[in-house]
Amino acid sequence: MTHKSHLHAAGPAVRRKVVQGEGRPSPYTLRAALTRGDLFTHLSFLVFGLGNLVRRQYLKGVLFLAGEIGFIYFMVDKGAANIGGLFKLEGNKQTKVKVDGFWVYKAGQSSVILLLYGIATVVLCLVFLYWWSLAVRSAYKAQVLARSKGRAPTLREDLHDLTDGHAQTSLMFLPVVGILVFTVLPLIFMISMAFTSYDSRHVLHFNWVGLDNFAKIFGNGAGDVNFRLFMSVLAWTLIWAFFATFLNYFLGMFMAILIDRPGTRGKGFWRACFSMSIAVPQFVSLLVMHTMLQPNGAVNRLLQGWGWISGPLPFFTDATWARVTVIVVNLWVGIPFTIMQVTGILQNIPSELYEAAKLDGANAWQRFMNVTMPYMLFVMTPYLITTFTGNVNNFNVIYLLSGGSPTPVGASAGKTDLLITWLYKLTVDKNNYNLGAVIGILTFIVLAVVSLITYRNSGSYKNEEGFR
Repeated sequence: MTHKSHLHAAGPAVRRKVVQGEGRPSPYTLRAALTRGDLFTHLSFLVFGLGNLVRRQYLKGVLFLAGEIGFIYFMVDKGAANIGGLFKLEGNKQTKVKVDGFWVYKAGQSSVILLLYGIATVVLCLVFLYWWSLAVRSAYKAQVLARSKGRAPTLREDLHDLTDGHAQTSLMFLPVVGILVFTVLPLIFMISMAFTSYDSRHVLHFNWVGLDNFAKIFGNGAGDVNFRLFMSVLAWTLIWAFFATFLNYFLGMFMAILIDRPGTRGKGFWRACFSMSIAVPQFVSLLVMHTMLQPNGAVNRLLQGWGWISGPLPFFTDATWARVTVIVVNLWVGIPFTIMQVTGILQNIPSELYEAAKLDGANAWQRFMNVTMPYMLFVMTPYLITTFTGNVNNFNVIYLLSGGSPTPVGASAGKTDLLITWLYKLTVDKNNYNLGAVIGILTFIVLAVVSLITYRNSGSYKNEEGFR
């Protein structure tokens, strides 16, 4: 049976899908438009929407053309100047001229504004390239469908396709735009700062310095940052994230198992108690703890009043005490969240697994190690990775509880500072935005490497079909 006979026997629905290219990669590519397009499709490479206008897709053609005209107008008016400002970030400094015997000051161009506008313009150029690709492929699609069906799709058919065949594209449009504007653009802006001299001495006017800021981080200078200080903060950040993640997880799971065991009475009461602790805003709990653990706080006064200690305990004045304190207090605010997360999973572990383990003679500890733990880790590995990442960037607990203290004299980072709180101090307190940007990039690299290696070696990734 020939190919045409197969199509005829398959029915009109299948024939329509084959003609329109459904069920296979889209044939409407730039390469196909260049090699198989007609005159109007080729002209659409230069005049957006021309192929659509010729084939009576007037609204679509006007939109593509308006996008092209608007982009050209913007580039002529401001875009070219914005891109030029990227190459000379120093811009024009403040000037003054005498008018009628009085000095009139003319504000200069801030390097931050030049950098922001320049990056935004570059991103807009990339968006325009995508717009150009859409226009060309749309013109070629109109050509192909007009040839096969006798006419190009109408506006009503295109709108129906956006809500049916390409509904995923329509639903993802606004989220993608939001990510580009509020995540990608600020991220590129932050990364670019790492290659400038934007610090406390160059607030208004700065320039590109290449990899000099990275050399400061990995050097042995005596400034706000150096390699020894960076490695010290990085090591504590990883230690903190490890204990804050796994102590919370295992202790929370232990509490959840105790509450869920058959012999425990008042399960609802105990779960309600932990839920109530979650209801209190975290920053309130942390500020209260910060006040209570001060040298003249309630805890030290109470212990001294009982005669248990002769002097105040150094909760935030000794490095070891401070680090243990923030880990313990984090358990107080973190374990209730873990209990709520773990309880639902514990109650959904198949009872057949426990029954089979009992028949094999496994005791309670063996059932826990061979059934409960593997199942929990299989289900919750992505959650643990996310929690670890969140603890590396756990600004609230450290900043509100200890403020990074104790901080050695002359140092820019305290003994309990994480990379994220150190970054905050460098940027907000010291205005060293370039060094803060470098630390932000290095933090991202560390998190990306740890997360990818952990996830790719987990059962959740290797056996996505299910737990065995």
